[in-house]
Amino acid sequence: MRFQTPLVPAVLIRRYKRFLADATLADGTEITAHCANPGSMMGLAEPGSRIWLEPNDDPKKKLKYGWRLVEHDNGHFTGVDTSVPNRALKAALLAHEIPELADYPMIRPEVKYGQNSRIDFLLSGEDRPDLYVEVKSVTLSRKAGLAEFPDSVTARGAKHLAELQEMIAEGHRAMMLYLVQRTDAQKVTLAADIDPTYAQTFAAARKAGVEVLAYDCKITPQEITIGSRLPFEADAA
Repeated sequence: MRFQTPLVPAVLIRRYKRFLADATLADGTEITAHCANPGSMMGLAEPGSRIWLEPNDDPKKKLKYGWRLVEHDNGHFTGVDTSVPNRALKAALLAHEIPELADYPMIRPEVKYGQNSRIDFLLSGEDRPDLYVEVKSVTLSRKAGLAEFPDSVTARGAKHLAELQEMIAEGHRAMMLYLVQRTDAQKVTLAADIDPTYAQTFAAARKAGVEVLAYDCKITPQEITIGSRLPFEADAA
C-alpha cells in the first residue's frame, strides 16, 4: 500500500487528545496533524521523536497532515495509523500473497456478525467452512525484537475474541491475525500485564479453536506492505 502523498519528515512536539499531534516541519513551521490511533501509543509518542507526516490538500479536512510513521534511532520504522493494516491486508489477500489464506477465492471486508460487530474479513469458498478473520495492529515493543498486543486495555478486543468463539461453535473457522507495524520485531506476544482480561479471553478463544496468525510489515516512507510470518508466543513476555 503506497501512501497517496509523499511523506515529509518532522519532529514530534506532543500528542494529545488521542487524535492530535503537534510537530515541527523541516523548515521550522509548527503544525497540527491528525493521529489515527486511539491506543496509548506507548513508546511511540515521546517529544523529540522523528516522525513522518502525509500532507493533504483536501478542503474537507480541517488538518492538512496525517501522522503515519515513527522513525527510530536504529533506522527502523513503526506505522502508527491503525487503518493501514486492513488496507494493506486487503491488497495482500486479493493478490493471494498470504499463503495460509490463499485458498479462499471470496474475500469480503466489514461483514456484520456477532453483537453489532463487523468482522474485518470474511473468507469463503466451496467445500470449506467460512473463515472469520479479525485483524489487530501491533505497535508496542518493550523488549528488543518482541512486539506485544495490546498497548492499553481493550474491552472491544476481548469482545471480538468472544465473538470469534461463537463462530467456531457455529461450525466456522475463526482467526486472530496480528499485523505488526514494526520493522524491528522477530516475534509477537500478549501484553498480559497491561490487559489481563484480554489475555484470559484469548486463552479461552484459542482453546475453543480460534486460530492465530502473525505477520510483520515492510515499512518505508513510500509504502507499507505485508512482510513475513512471525512466531506468536502467548507467554513470551
